[in-house]
Amino acid sequence: MPKRVSADRFTAGVCRLPGVLAVEAASTRSFSRHTHDQFGIGVVLRGAQDSASGRGQVRAVPGDLITVNPNEVHDGRPVAGEPRAWRMLYFDPALIARLSVEMGRSPGGEFAHPVLDHGPATQVFMRLYAALTGPAQEPWQEIAEQELFQILAPLWGDTPPPQEGSSSKGIARAKVRIDASPEIPVTLAELAADAGLSRYHFLRAFKAATDLPPHAYRLQRQLQMARRLIFSGHSLAQATTMAGFADQSHLTRHFVQTYGLTPGSLATAIRVGA
Repeated sequence: MPKRVSADRFTAGVCRLPGVLAVEAASTRSFSRHTHDQFGIGVVLRGAQDSASGRGQVRAVPGDLITVNPNEVHDGRPVAGEPRAWRMLYFDPALIARLSVEMGRSPGGEFAHPVLDHGPATQVFMRLYAALTGPAQEPWQEIAEQELFQILAPLWGDTPPPQEGSSSKGIARAKVRIDASPEIPVTLAELAADAGLSRYHFLRAFKAATDLPPHAYRLQRQLQMARRLIFSGHSLAQATTMAGFADQSHLTRHFVQTYGLTPGSLATAIRVGA
């Protein structure tokens, strides 16, 4: 867990990814015009907020993404004085600049939208926040970087550049590699290099081909492998290790999310039915 300090109903935590600060708040406070020296990306959880900046006067409601650019003068006020709650991630400009260059964009770009109603991007943000602030689960850094690439694209507000060259063969190789050995960790950088693409363009092409980012695709293959091992009579400890999960709690959490029952329940049902 990140180190946390709390003040005035706000909770701030230094994330495990260098250059990122997490803030969670619930407040009726109005904020006068001010600036941050970081990029900010967040989501409104409850209530609503009005704010004004050089990008205009906007209102954010639950589910909306909210953004701030470095040194952008802005304020914030609760609607009708009612409390609102939100989560924010603040990123060092150097980190965003590095990622934007890898995406084929200028390192000096700014977020176009102070508020964005974009359901898929909001879901990506919530996964990113969890990866950076929740219990550490490998491969958290791979997950965080892939979610970051996915959320940045709609925030720039422009048309993404075309993919580099022909990617179909490279994506096919990546799928074969993961399918053959899902228990073996593989990084986005390794897969992208093998496909001859940047990490961002590989991520886009892979998701277009499979409807999943690489880390989620590998996780599904790991779960399928664990289930096959349980069906074939392996113990839960063996299935956990052989499928490449960090521990049984890691396997159980994802197993329940995917199949609706625990690995232990499946093993028991198999024994009873044998």
